[in-house]
Amino acid sequence: MGKPTGFLEYIRELPLKEEPSERINTYTEFDLPFPEEKTNEQAARCMDCGVPFCHSGCPLGNKIPDFNDAVYRKEWAEAWSILKSTNNFPEFTGRICPAPCEAACVLGINQPSVAIEHIEKSIAEKAFNLGIEKARRPQTSTGKKIAIVGSGPAGLAAADQLNQSGHQVTVFERDEEVGGLLRYGIPDFKLDKEVVVRRVRLLEEEGISFKTRCNAGVDISTNELEKEFDAIVLCGGSTIPRDLPIPGRELEGVYFAMEFLTQQNREVAEEIRQRAISAEGKDVVIIGGGDTGSDCIGTSNRHKANSVIQIEIMDKPPMERSALNPWPEWPLILRTSTSHEEGCERRWAILTKEFVGERGKLSGLKVVDVTFKNGKLIEDPDSERVIPAQLALIAAGFLHPQKEGLLEQLGVDLDRQGNVATKNFKTSVNKVFAAGDIRRGQSLVVWAIAEGRKAAKQVDEFLKVE
Repeated sequence: MGKPTGFLEYIRELPLKEEPSERINTYTEFDLPFPEEKTNEQAARCMDCGVPFCHSGCPLGNKIPDFNDAVYRKEWAEAWSILKSTNNFPEFTGRICPAPCEAACVLGINQPSVAIEHIEKSIAEKAFNLGIEKARRPQTSTGKKIAIVGSGPAGLAAADQLNQSGHQVTVFERDEEVGGLLRYGIPDFKLDKEVVVRRVRLLEEEGISFKTRCNAGVDISTNELEKEFDAIVLCGGSTIPRDLPIPGRELEGVYFAMEFLTQQNREVAEEIRQRAISAEGKDVVIIGGGDTGSDCIGTSNRHKANSVIQIEIMDKPPMERSALNPWPEWPLILRTSTSHEEGCERRWAILTKEFVGERGKLSGLKVVDVTFKNGKLIEDPDSERVIPAQLALIAAGFLHPQKEGLLEQLGVDLDRQGNVATKNFKTSVNKVFAAGDIRRGQSLVVWAIAEGRKAAKQVDEFLKVE
């Protein structure tokens, strides 16, 4: 490494953020400027550790020590070349990835891990600002045509890889704009949509064709897809949310989290003018303790909710790793997001029994405390109570992709979870492939990008023998 003693000389530092009281008034990203020299120092903390466990922690296999070394030496073009060789969109993962690489960092055994995510974002932004990242049109063409259904991170990664291999790529997206979850699921204060637009423009310059407002299987038939294209890659995501079918579910004021978040993204993009779901002045209860629930907290606070409570059926996680959860495993510990910092009450080991309402509108959630014993959920009947709420958001994850329409028409096999079954990313239907959440189930953006890359390799090999 450029500075073998860097991890002894520098502590972990990250950009400061705007105060919560200020940032909840806007939907923009809120990291404050961070001196370039500080980023160079953070890269110097990367150790000459011998076995870089961060490689295995990252689903993309990013060459983290290599680009850290280049950043320390201020060789930004070299750092970008190394990072881009394994990650199509570091500007996305540098903002919204939970950084499993940092959890696996060797320095993390007894010190705060290297600030890999921040360094990744810094490399990406430097590459764009210096003009290092620019359109790369393929020099040759295979004459093969590929249809990619879905423009989320898996679809975009597959499109990028296949386009650079010389194939003619068309991406079909049923929404108004390209990006999938990146565009309509992740709040703007975590991922400014101009970052997505910037990348899509570059992909268009490189020759990829995007067809929006085009629902494959509806606006273009499966027969047309199979006739016109040499290969089809399904990247439609896991879109069917897990419901909470309890009494009162039909009450006005009970919604899926993604309905709430998508609406807000559309409002920021000026695609809609009036909110159908508003948290303003309301007591909000969010059911689910994951990232989607956290995004609902940040959005509710920006709506100026009266109060925000997040409830989770599992026990409160520990502050530090337990003996049964050693490094380099993913640490099962309590995580506090920037949205939590903005104002939220968090409660654990609570089961929602009923949505309570008056005149068809939600007024509260009937809940009970629970414990887990021998794998069984046990309720405490004496703890039953009602939490006041006029808005309840179900953030309990996703079950599987939408089966009606394209998947049924294609006749692809599904696995026991309802995802598209594949072998080496090939489905049961000739020349049809699948990647991302539609294949592996709900997961991370970094996994989606990795899936898109791997599927593209299989498609390319398939077309070479056709």
